[in-house]
Amino acid sequence: MEAYLLDFANLLLRWLHVIAAVAWIGESIYFVMLDNGLRPPKSETAKKSGVFGEMWAVHGGGFYHSQKYLTSPAELPSDLHWSFWKSYTTWLSGFALFALLYLTKPTFYLVNPSSPWEWAANLSGTEVNIVAILFLIAGWVVYNELCKRISPNMERDGLLSVAVAVMMVVVAYLSTHIFSGRAAFLITGAVMATSMSANVFFWIIPGQRRMVAALKAGQTPNPLDGKRGKQRSVHNTYFTLPVLLLMLSNHYSFTYNNEYAWIIMTLFIFAGALIRQYFVLMHAGHNKPMYPIAGVLLILVIVWIGAPKSQPATEVSSAEETITIAQVQDIMEARCIQCHAATPDKQFGFAAPPLGMQMDSEEQTLLHAADIKKVVSNQYMPLGNLTQMTPEERDLIARWDAQNTH
Repeated sequence: MEAYLLDFANLLLRWLHVIAAVAWIGESIYFVMLDNGLRPPKSETAKKSGVFGEMWAVHGGGFYHSQKYLTSPAELPSDLHWSFWKSYTTWLSGFALFALLYLTKPTFYLVNPSSPWEWAANLSGTEVNIVAILFLIAGWVVYNELCKRISPNMERDGLLSVAVAVMMVVVAYLSTHIFSGRAAFLITGAVMATSMSANVFFWIIPGQRRMVAALKAGQTPNPLDGKRGKQRSVHNTYFTLPVLLLMLSNHYSFTYNNEYAWIIMTLFIFAGALIRQYFVLMHAGHNKPMYPIAGVLLILVIVWIGAPKSQPATEVSSAEETITIAQVQDIMEARCIQCHAATPDKQFGFAAPPLGMQMDSEEQTLLHAADIKKVVSNQYMPLGNLTQMTPEERDLIARWDAQNTH
């Protein structure tokens, strides 16, 4: 019952997280489009009232007229729309999911026993949880310090962009060496998402509140508040596509079960940023196809790096090539049915077999033969190799011909 309730909580949290993320990212992308799509006002009245730019749009059977003021508008309504709860809800629900799925089973999901760094490979569950949380905090602190020290007045944002890009390469390298494969991709995405939400909480909203307070008091707002908010908002929009990719990556083991996983991750981050840049410029009226072309080229490099390497043929006798279902089933019972059984072992936290795949009988194992060979050969399963499947067992399953078994 406990495992079932945890699964149900996982479902509801994931649902909330996706809804909040769609709302936040959608609104962020819309406002970047709006900001870049503004045109100088044509009406003399608008110009005299302080309108900086405006845009007309049609949607849903109606017409919309958006205007942006850089100075105090003639009237500042009390029901001013603020955009922050979507950001906070996305981060809070995401961290709750991370805690429910990863921090409650750190030895299963977080520890990287194959790490080349002995200290990381030998982390206990509590230790790896602390490292993971500190990793998120350190990511935000380093990013924030880069912004404050390199371009505090938004005069060197180009150099800052290079520094943030270098930081993400370092984050990708460290995460793949400290944490298990799919956790590394998720945590790197969480570093970016944490920075995005922290930008809203610590910089964008406080700056906007100070600007509104100044306007209501009849004072001139500090222009740096607006510039800093714009700087962090722009960073957030370049983070969106990479974050979405990293959060989806745990479904695709070829991304993280690779010796060059940190390079694959880095290239995906850069590809997403380049593709996002194309749309940012397009909304400003500039068509620069080289950006998406460059993004696609990076993705093609990922395809090349992640492609499975062909194994040289080995001379074996026909007898050695005959793998029986009984041999395979022995491996399933030793390494897999802890989770993939009608009633999973409670210590692994599953109320039902993941993806409905049972392997507690030869018939069930044969039914899922293709999937078993795939996830075992690419080392996606067992998760974190918690049940210690050996290379010899993986090789046997890889050579197993389920169509001609007995």
